[in-house]
Amino acid sequence: MAKNKYHQILARILSEGKTQTNRKGDILYLINQSLSLTPGDLLDIFEEHGIARKKLRTELQLFMQGESSVERYREVGINWWDYCGSILINSYPTYFEKLPPLIDRINREKRNSKNYVLFLSETNAQSNQTPCLSLVQFQIDEGELVLTAYQRSSDASLGLPADIYHLYLMAKHIDVPLKSITLFLGNVHIYENNIDNTRKLLSGNDTVRFKLNV
Repeated sequence: MAKNKYHQILARILSEGKTQTNRKGDILYLINQSLSLTPGDLLDIFEEHGIARKKLRTELQLFMQGESSVERYREVGINWWDYCGSILINSYPTYFEKLPPLIDRINREKRNSKNYVLFLSETNAQSNQTPCLSLVQFQIDEGELVLTAYQRSSDASLGLPADIYHLYLMAKHIDVPLKSITLFLGNVHIYENNIDNTRKLLSGNDTVRFKLNV
């Protein structure tokens, strides 16, 4: 039984998803899905779904420092970038190091309904991990923060909950109350080798572990 909005999108992929084969393996996928989350929805997700909060918090801090050394991530227990070699090339730190000055600007100006945008853009430069997150938009609407993100590709089992938590952490840096976080997912999918464990998760087994596909 799907309990929260994240679990609901997992259930929808399992029941309605189409099959596709790519270089990482077979997937069940849906196109152009949206996920709109209030603070209450976020609380439900974080309480009901296991998220490596400390590691993700540290990861975002390293991203925002522009840290590209994979060894620095490994030192704090983050090993999911090991397959990238020794350096994250034209990847998340390249773009997220622009986030601190953007946050400072938002907190200084706090202009109502202005579009403050962080682009994680395609540069045609070499990359060993092109960001799946493409755009994050911050808007202040009647004194509350509305955060919107576009994600070109989303691994629903592993990447999506991590991205939700990262967006929540970004929102916490803004000095106004959070109203909502909305994600637009161009392609959201579950890899074939994670389907059985996704079903177990939705049936109430919160001890399952998902496999990273790279």
